[in-house]
Amino acid sequence: MPQSRNKKLSFIIELLKADSASGILLIICVVVSLLLANGPLSITYNNILHFKTTIPFVHAEAIDFTEFINDGLMSIFFLFVGLEIKREIKDGQLSTTKQAALPVFAALGGIITPACIYTFFNFKTSTHAGWAIPTATDIAFAIAILSILGKKVKLSHKIFLKALAIVDDLGAIVIIMFFYSAGVNWVSLSLAFGVFALQFTLNRLKVNILTPYLLLGILLWYFIHKSGVHPTIAGVLTAFSIPHLPQNSLIEKLEHSLVNSVNFIIMPLFAMANTDIVISANSFNGFLTPIAAGIILGLVVGKPLGITLFTWLSVKLKAAALPAYTNYKQIAGLGILGGIGFTMSIFITLLSFGNVEIQNDAKLYILAASVIAAVAGYIVLNSLHKKHILAN
Repeated sequence: MPQSRNKKLSFIIELLKADSASGILLIICVVVSLLLANGPLSITYNNILHFKTTIPFVHAEAIDFTEFINDGLMSIFFLFVGLEIKREIKDGQLSTTKQAALPVFAALGGIITPACIYTFFNFKTSTHAGWAIPTATDIAFAIAILSILGKKVKLSHKIFLKALAIVDDLGAIVIIMFFYSAGVNWVSLSLAFGVFALQFTLNRLKVNILTPYLLLGILLWYFIHKSGVHPTIAGVLTAFSIPHLPQNSLIEKLEHSLVNSVNFIIMPLFAMANTDIVISANSFNGFLTPIAAGIILGLVVGKPLGITLFTWLSVKLKAAALPAYTNYKQIAGLGILGGIGFTMSIFITLLSFGNVEIQNDAKLYILAASVIAAVAGYIVLNSLHKKHILAN
């Protein structure tokens, strides 16, 4: 039994290390993308991102490189996220009611409060559709900041933030599925459900081979794409259909095989393709608009407020318990890092607005809020560590 626990712990540490390295790479990609978009190579860079090609049997019309990343490669990202969620539900931080309660309550607070703040500023405006933009946490960036803090942050805090972000991702997936899908083609959606039913049947029959699940996953992506629901959902559904047996887990095998591709190829490509923001003097005038207030205050204020408040309520109601050697100031510090809303926030932005100018403005506000959250989170957690040392 101790050996099994050590194996799980080393697996978690390995994933945290991958997240921290990926977060640092994402920061580099964002900086490079902004430099390219605002430098002498901007036209060439834009042409590469919008280079069009056709995909047989999938798109009748040509799609550009950015669409291929956002609809295609991000489905693999969502597959990876789905694998993480399922593993945590089966034998991780979400495997029992008591273990799951704290990150679930914290994540709910971190979703509801920012959404309310955004809606307050954008109610009945042309940008009201972006209410879910500040609800997401980018775990790679958040863990990257924690890695910079090193041993000043306990492993239990990193695991808590990871579990919170996983529940947060699940919330984002549900939001995308129900609120950010185009007009539904029910025939294609019915066929998609049929494919998922086949995957589920294979699971019930204990078929412990990856190939049939992944092949059906490609077919599932095709039908969901044709249905009008965002095709990345196929990645999550496929992940949920794959068996997770303690002795021979396909979930962990696939996670191991995907972790480097997702963290060091797909997410950096997503960052490069979606942060080509042209910044001018007029760009900063928009910081006084309702959408800027909704996104920035939602992420910087709403995230930590919601996470801390819902954590406190869950503990007071005895529905959950704080991790060992943890106080509410530390939860608030981790909650500030929860306001780093890069990957999923930008993804929801693309689904919320068809107008490219609004998309670019929203991306700029997300970047600004994420930088503020990262710096503030680092300062608060570093300060709490120093006070702890002085107190002892």
